[in-house]
This record gives sequence, structure tokens and C-alpha cells, in this order.
Amino acid sequence: MGVLNVTPDSFSDGGRFSHIDSAVDQALLMVKSGASIIDVGGESTRPGSIKVSLEDELKRVIPVIKAIRLKSGVAISVDTSKPEVMRKAVEAGANLINDVYALRQPGALDMAASLNVAVCLMHMQESPKTMQNQPEYIEVIKEVGAFFSERLEACQKAGIAESNIILDPGFGFGKTLGHNLSLLAHLDEFKKHGRPLLVGLSRKSMWGDLLGKKVDDRVSASVISALLAVTKGASIVRVHDVAETAEALTIYKALQLAN
Repeated sequence: MGVLNVTPDSFSDGGRFSHIDSAVDQALLMVKSGASIIDVGGESTRPGSIKVSLEDELKRVIPVIKAIRLKSGVAISVDTSKPEVMRKAVEAGANLINDVYALRQPGALDMAASLNVAVCLMHMQESPKTMQNQPEYIEVIKEVGAFFSERLEACQKAGIAESNIILDPGFGFGKTLGHNLSLLAHLDEFKKHGRPLLVGLSRKSMWGDLLGKKVDDRVSASVISALLAVTKGASIVRVHDVAETAEALTIYKALQLAN
């Protein structure tokens, strides 16, 4: 999954793809480089970020989704928590709803059920604005797992097919470095829920904390962690550096076949 932020303030590439032409060019480049899903986001969810209006988010993402769909059959994900954005994005050609609130916002569950497309449920403690204000867990693996169980039950009651659900433990969303490392080390434990796992470790601040690297210098850490996530059971890795990650995964897959 290639990340396409059409926002002015995302932590890694904010402002780079805020125009339709540059956004579409980047999407097509990521497809050429190996992405099978393009994740379009119009609202930053970086730590401390502030919500944008419905109107602004629609203006950012819908024209880009339409433009990508005109030029490519690639799967398109919309990174949003707003029901109206979900609806219009699917109408424009999106195939997947990627929601950091796991359909906990008012109306989101019913909207996702009515659209009948794939949905990714991410774990997050608090909200993007406050999530990194001293996050605490007694046992992070058990608590994230319990959250998944609760959201799966909520989706079932809302009429969302289990086959449409993807789970994301939410690296960096209300977690310390220690929490994040524990999640990665025990990622395979979440396979017990029987749903594909999506992992987003690309250029995260956890690598800055661990390695002392600035955002643009975290490519190696991002690629290595994506590969590790796949070995621990991830089905989808959400990345900024598509070409480098695709090469690493191609080598890994070749070795698996050689065995």
C-alpha cells in the first residue's frame, strides 16, 4: 500500500502532492514501483494534528481519487473517519476505507455497512491530537487484541461482512517506542482474529527515537520493519518508499519459493 497524502501538514510528505496532477503522477509512479493499493488521505493524523472540515477533506481527496481511477485500475483506499467522505470516495472509485478510528465516529459503522467495501480497523488510544500524551497500557498486546474483538463484534452487529475487514494495530498511534516494539515482536498473535493484518511502520517517529534519524533518513528502517512485519504475518504494508520495499519483499518471496 503506497501512501498518498494530499495534505499540507502530514509528517513525512505534507504539501508535496496537494495538487491533482502531482498526486496522480505520484500514484502512478508507486503503482509502477510495485504498489497494489494507493491510500489517499486528506487529513493528517500525525501526533498533535487538528481535524479538518468535511468540506476541505472532500475537496482534497475526491478529485484525486477520480483522477487516479481514470488512469489506473489499481485498488484505491481512502484514509478517512468521516462517513460522508467514505461515501463520496467509494462513489469516486475507492475500494477500501482505512479508518484510524475503526468506525467509532458517529455514523461510520452504518455508512461502511451500506457501502459494502473492504474496511481497515485501526487501534488508536485517544485521538491524533492527544494520542502521544503519555500513552499507557497494562498489557499492550492483550489490550489491542481486546479492542479488535470488540470492533469485530460491532461490525458484525452493523451488518459488515467479516470477509471485508482488515485489522491494523496502529503503530505510533498512542504508543511509546516500547509499545511499538512489543506489537511488532508479537504481531503474529493478532492472526488469531482470522483477518488480514495491515501494518504501517513507514518513517515513523519510533525509528527516530530508536535510531536518532530524521524523517527522510528512515528509509532503511522502514524497509526492514516492513519486511519483518510480513514475516510476522502482515498481509499489507503501508509505505512511503514503495520501490525499496517492493524489492525487499521480492527477494523475501524468492527465498520462500526456493525452500
